[in-house]
Amino acid sequence: MDFRIKHITEYSYSEEVVFCHNIATLKPRVSPGQELLEYAIEISPETTEFSERLDFFGNNITRFSIQQAHKKLVVTSTCKIARNYTKIKERFYSKQCTEVTLDNAIARLNDSKDPSNYEHKQFILDSILIRNSKPNIKAYAVESFTPNRSVFEAANELMQRIYIDFSFVSGATNVATPLDVVMEEKKGVCQDFAQIAIACLRSVGLPGRYISGYIETLPPPGKPKLVGADASHAWFAVFIPGFGWVDFDPTNNKIPDNQHIVVGWGRDYYDVPPLKGVVYSSGSSTLKVSVDIRALESEPVTTT
Repeated sequence: MDFRIKHITEYSYSEEVVFCHNIATLKPRVSPGQELLEYAIEISPETTEFSERLDFFGNNITRFSIQQAHKKLVVTSTCKIARNYTKIKERFYSKQCTEVTLDNAIARLNDSKDPSNYEHKQFILDSILIRNSKPNIKAYAVESFTPNRSVFEAANELMQRIYIDFSFVSGATNVATPLDVVMEEKKGVCQDFAQIAIACLRSVGLPGRYISGYIETLPPPGKPKLVGADASHAWFAVFIPGFGWVDFDPTNNKIPDNQHIVVGWGRDYYDVPPLKGVVYSSGSSTLKVSVDIRALESEPVTTT
């Protein structure tokens, strides 16, 4: 499937901003089953400095600064993505993936003769937003992860349990909400559910990766797709030694498919937010974000 994606981020400031420096993670990366065909970014006001590079994880990073007074910042990214994840998803059900047990995975990860373990084991360590898993996190994890059970089966069950046990409540949390609070209140949004799952994986010694991207929302049968119905999304992946990374979406209780578009990945949300930076101003700000995803072979969308 080919998708056209438009992501608009708009900051409005009550007082003039005299200087800002930002890092954007908006350009989708090339990843298994995904190809980036086109990409463009527009920034208003005009930037004073602008550069692009790959970060430590291989994500596409845009750095820019604006050194003129402004009361509004608008960042618009547009891209065209070719997505074909079907064959990759089919491999998740192979014996090579499903027969690796937790004990077997830990033994392979601890093999000092395998240099690839150094890269994967960094996803077991504490990160900025996922630190020192509490006993309640590990207790929640071990309900699914037992020594002789398939890692794939356990991770799939963990995804299902988070979907059932936690309520999606927009605005209930923010990026600074501790995981302990999310765990106790059992509510949050997609980034919270992904990070709870990653904390569970790390608590039992498995690498967990945070994936930032988009998901195309499909309308009810017979209804037109509305512009603005899509949003930024997040899910998690577990590394299974001898096989590789396997993705799970606990918000929707499904293994990602063609409708999941990857922008970037890291240890947690802090590594791959769409936009972060510093501003020099004395006032407050408001944020407005919109994401439109159009499957190019679908019928024309209805504008709202």
